[in-house]
Amino acid sequence: MAPDVERIIQSISLGDQDTVQLLLDSYNTQYAECFFFNTDAQERKKQQQLEEFRKNKIRDCPPNFDSDIDSDDERPDLLLREDLAAALLCFVSGQLQPAVLRACLHTLRILSRDRRALGPMVTDGALFTLAHLGGIDLLQPCQLHDRSKTEAQWDRTQIHRAEASGCQGAADADVKCAVSFSVPTKEVCVSTTNGSDRHFYKQRGNEGHLVLAPGKKDAREEDSEKDRKEEDGEVCRKEAMKVLCNLIYNSPKAQERASALRLLQGLWESLKQGIWSRAPPTGQFYKLRLLFLLTALRPELRLQLQQERGVLVLTTALEQYLSLRWAEGHQLITDSTAPPISKEVSQDVIEILKTIFNIAHRFYRQEPDEEEAALYRRLVTVLRHCLLLSCDGADTLEELQGHTVNILSALPLTCLDVLLAVPVDQASHKYEGVNMDCVHALLLFMDRRLNRGQKLKEKLTPVLSLLTESSRVHRGTRHYLRQKILPPLRDVAVRPEQDSTLRGQLVRLMTHVDTDVKDCAAELLFVLCKENVSRYVKYTGYGNAAGLLAARGLLNGRRNSGDGQFASHYSSDSDSDTEEYREARSKINLVTGRVEAEQPDPMEGMTEEEKEEEARRLICMINRLSQDQIIQPMGVTADGRLAPLWGQMRGCTEEEDEEEEQDLNSMPGLKDKTIK
Repeated sequence: MAPDVERIIQSISLGDQDTVQLLLDSYNTQYAECFFFNTDAQERKKQQQLEEFRKNKIRDCPPNFDSDIDSDDERPDLLLREDLAAALLCFVSGQLQPAVLRACLHTLRILSRDRRALGPMVTDGALFTLAHLGGIDLLQPCQLHDRSKTEAQWDRTQIHRAEASGCQGAADADVKCAVSFSVPTKEVCVSTTNGSDRHFYKQRGNEGHLVLAPGKKDAREEDSEKDRKEEDGEVCRKEAMKVLCNLIYNSPKAQERASALRLLQGLWESLKQGIWSRAPPTGQFYKLRLLFLLTALRPELRLQLQQERGVLVLTTALEQYLSLRWAEGHQLITDSTAPPISKEVSQDVIEILKTIFNIAHRFYRQEPDEEEAALYRRLVTVLRHCLLLSCDGADTLEELQGHTVNILSALPLTCLDVLLAVPVDQASHKYEGVNMDCVHALLLFMDRRLNRGQKLKEKLTPVLSLLTESSRVHRGTRHYLRQKILPPLRDVAVRPEQDSTLRGQLVRLMTHVDTDVKDCAAELLFVLCKENVSRYVKYTGYGNAAGLLAARGLLNGRRNSGDGQFASHYSSDSDSDTEEYREARSKINLVTGRVEAEQPDPMEGMTEEEKEEEARRLICMINRLSQDQIIQPMGVTADGRLAPLWGQMRGCTEEEDEEEEQDLNSMPGLKDKTIK
């Protein structure tokens, strides 16, 4: 049975907390997993449109089943939810039992998922109330006229209900929610329906406005009550923060008002108190989530947090959450026997990493000063630890590493040298005496993302870019990655894109439909080949390499790694070929990158005159396709770029054109066919 929303609102207006809690618990149970309140109406609309389509076999416009435009049938339910939200916001402003407050906030969290019914919850008064319940001081009082707006909406709702019911008259219109203002009061003792507790209400004047005040406690239960109260308070704070997160995410107006109310400043002060307290951080997840949402959705708040030394404070927070201890220089004291970090800590760390990226993404390719460089190196040292730690759950670990990679790809390259500044031990991956544990971790991370094949632009391009830039500036990193990705060729019977190794997976991405993914994959392989065209074509095939070569003006193959912008970064070592490759080199098709099976000669048995005639017909066919703008013949210019061959294939006169048309019409297999 669907909960009676009007009855909930009426119980709130009467201040009957026990009834309100009972009704809200039922409401919350039914809609706990609900994110769209008009699901039934949308389904009916969908079925109706499908039936009309089957009947008429015509559709005037594409259906939009997820439209936010409310139909006449949905409007009353939407208004009820708005009224319920307004009533609850007034109700939680007073003094409530912890269980009642928790139920109210849970209902507000459910209502905040519906973007169409956020009106009462995105006012300054509502945001101020929720921030206060979430443990955030906005450092300025809420404007009273805004709070009066919420009350005015509540008054109009009650008057409308009184007029609609007719039987309750003006009595219901005079009942307001339980919000305490500076009004003379007198105490009235009221018992609950079950008789288990007694509460003291404050009645304001002659208006009948009830405000719940805390009753007296039994001294014998003081300690247990204190512990339970702290636990209830923490639950309520989390619920209030969840509501705020939903509002900021779903409502641009809430984002704007949160910025105007300086919500970020109050939130930041609350978080800094926990960070500088040196106590183990707990219960900060939703505050960190709100911090991420604010900085992600409001550019001015990103700048504000950067000016508040956000990178330094959040780096310190990471050190606290991960219990890091510093050794000399940019090194951490690690314990290989330490257990994996818990899922709760991992989630907090992920939110911090996301916020750091919001601040630091603008630092890419900037030259930091001495103080900034020291801070970034400290951050990179912590991120290096994040890459190598273990978590409870493979998905959690990959998400944490993904956000770590995002930050590393956004930091100045000059500060990434500390990734390799780690002593080598027996279990380390190394190359020429340099610790390659981080590079190996990035390689494994890239391999996992390649195998998943989902959201490649979002998930894969950061690690591809990071590995490319690191390989370009650090010889050891490039050599290590080349050993893993481009080992010496042995099997040349398989096309590069059909190979199951890392090389094959990256070569397949070189022809991906997404330009960013294609360019990042091609760039990484090109750098691993030291920007040498012949070596690049050798490992990828000319057909796969043509895109990057055309973009760089290297189609003629006349430029090698020594001529590039980063030539000074590449050593002069030669590419060592295997015995298998040297034996098959002359048989390799450079376009496909493999040894092709011998094909029969299509001109076998033809005379020289027939060959010339066939060539002339082919040229005329290409010329005609070009004139009809079906194809555009291109050629490689002296600077290695593609250019149209206009005029070069048009040596035929008008008379020759007529002869070409006659020849084409007389050619077997072309008559009555359409070029597709």
